[in-house]
Amino acid sequence: MRTLIESRNSVNQWLERYGVRFGVYKNGVFNEQLFPFDSIPRIITHKDWGMIETGLIQRVKALNAFLWDIYHEKKIIKDGVIPQEFVYSSKGYMPQCEGIDPIGRVYSHISGIDLVEGKDGTWYILEDNLRIPSGASYPMIAREITRKVSPTTFVDSKIADNRNYAKILREMMDSVNEGRGINVILTPGRYNSAFFEHSYLAEKTGAVLAFPGDMTVEDDMVFYKGLFKEKVRVGAIYRRVSDEYLDPMEFESTSLLGVPNLFQAYKKGNVAVINGFGNGVADDKGIYYFVPKMIRYYLDEEPILHNAPTYLPYYREDYEYILDNISSLVIKDVSEAGGYGVVFGRDLTPEKLAELKDLIVREPRRWIAQEVIDFKDLEIIEDEHRVERKADLRAFVVTGANSVKVWKSGLTRFSRNPDSFVVNSSQGGGFKDTWILNR
Repeated sequence: MRTLIESRNSVNQWLERYGVRFGVYKNGVFNEQLFPFDSIPRIITHKDWGMIETGLIQRVKALNAFLWDIYHEKKIIKDGVIPQEFVYSSKGYMPQCEGIDPIGRVYSHISGIDLVEGKDGTWYILEDNLRIPSGASYPMIAREITRKVSPTTFVDSKIADNRNYAKILREMMDSVNEGRGINVILTPGRYNSAFFEHSYLAEKTGAVLAFPGDMTVEDDMVFYKGLFKEKVRVGAIYRRVSDEYLDPMEFESTSLLGVPNLFQAYKKGNVAVINGFGNGVADDKGIYYFVPKMIRYYLDEEPILHNAPTYLPYYREDYEYILDNISSLVIKDVSEAGGYGVVFGRDLTPEKLAELKDLIVREPRRWIAQEVIDFKDLEIIEDEHRVERKADLRAFVVTGANSVKVWKSGLTRFSRNPDSFVVNSSQGGGFKDTWILNR
């Protein structure tokens, strides 16, 4: 126990020294906080990981197929698998992307898929993150620091080496870059919550870290303006800026975070944008309900990984079930992220339950409801004691022009609140290393 405490403290001290923080805007104020590391790892067996890896590849292939289809032939709508209003009313649907062919036909190059393990050992998908999923840098640097403070930890171990994420990322960027120019990571700047990750991944992949104003578009091609203002062609942009702020000429005209006319260069196929424009329609919490149907429709396969049992008030049967059982369900606002907009019916007073019912009746498209999964607790060290807390796993699936790879690691997040199922870093959670056994 003493060794675990010393390891935890040493790693967190190094994280603090390296400036590994997570920024949160709350009430108009930007606060940076340490994303605390716990030294007891999550361990996933070789057998379980094989199933998870296969299921994740299957899911992401179906989601990419859906994105292609929805901006082209729309067969899944025409065949009645997904109601058209669910697609076109999604805040993530971008009509400007209609008919655009992204390089390699890839929309979601980096998919952050959130899973939990039920107490019965079944793994469930909680959420698909296909826009700008973050978090890979934390287990990367934590493992790197652990090797410094405890050199014997990974000697002759059966644990998969997680140091290849940067290589996987670089190979993916190169595959969609197709030799057009340099790779760039576009950050909105120092005050973004994940700025550390942007700079860290740029260093590890050899990409250029670009800030707003560092790039320009000429003749529908993107150029990076270097230190001495020399212009270098850009072939791939790993963007960490939301869709609506990426191009003020096409979307939010007041944005100072994007690159004017970037969308035009993307539309012409002259630059790869990672992740692609318009992905939000596929990670809409309402669309999540239909992902198992997408897998059957596009791949003609049965889903390997299960959704949490989910209900859509759009359907009369589900609508009635939600209203009758709202006190035992978790209700999610489809427009929110980061753990916000998640309400557990059991925590509400009768008056608040009545208010929530009224909202669902008035705006059924805005909500989904799920059964509360009693997912597995993991041990953490709280002060100097072992305690159990809820934890999830964000797995990273990287899709290039010719391959789909799952990183043999992931971000295990845990709640520090003993009564909370919400584990997001923006909600004050911590993280731990994820050990995938090789055999």
